[in-house]
Amino acid sequence: MRYTISRHARTEIERRGIALSLVGDVLENPQQIVQERNGRKVYQSQVKFDNGKIFLLRVIVADDVDPAVVITVYRTSKIEKYWRQT
Repeated sequence: MRYTISRHARTEIERRGIALSLVGDVLENPQQIVQERNGRKVYQSQVKFDNGKIFLLRVIVADDVDPAVVITVYRTSKIEKYWRQT
């Protein structure tokens, strides 16, 4: 996937201490893609972070443009809240 990272997303990635390589991994090989409002999609995967704990890494993307734009990125421990059962 071709993508750019918005200024806001870049700031949040840095502030939250999330490696850019993890963001790229989720965008290239997400465990799930969830449709959100405003036509945005959430690319998400369960990722083990340095502390050994598994978090859900969520990458919010506007992919109706080329290249796609990463709007924001965050991790959450509330996996059950966001994980979609298929």
